[in-house]
Amino acid sequence: MKQREFETQNLARQCNELLILSTLAGGEKHGYQIAVEIEERSGGFFRFNHGTLYPILHKLEQEGLIQGAWKEERSKRKRKRYALTSEGRGYMKRLAREWREFTRRLSAIVGEIEK
Repeated sequence: MKQREFETQNLARQCNELLILSTLAGGEKHGYQIAVEIEERSGGFFRFNHGTLYPILHKLEQEGLIQGAWKEERSKRKRKRYALTSEGRGYMKRLAREWREFTRRLSAIVGEIEK
């Protein structure tokens, strides 16, 4: 079986999508919660600003990978909360497998430098 080529030009997009989808795997969240959770879980390594996060959320929603719904919060302010769809869960799992393979192969090359 021929191995699928990893598309390095899409690394940033795929990384951002995987971070967001993985966060939503724990339950629905609004955009700010997603950004905070990613930052906290990564020890501050990954950060999203509004100009980056919301266009990705809109794209994922248009593709049917997440579903957004406006809900009134305790503050009586409406916020859009996002949830992972079954299609999004499958895509997230596939991306996670690809990233594990990518990091394994990258480490095999970079590891040679440390010897």
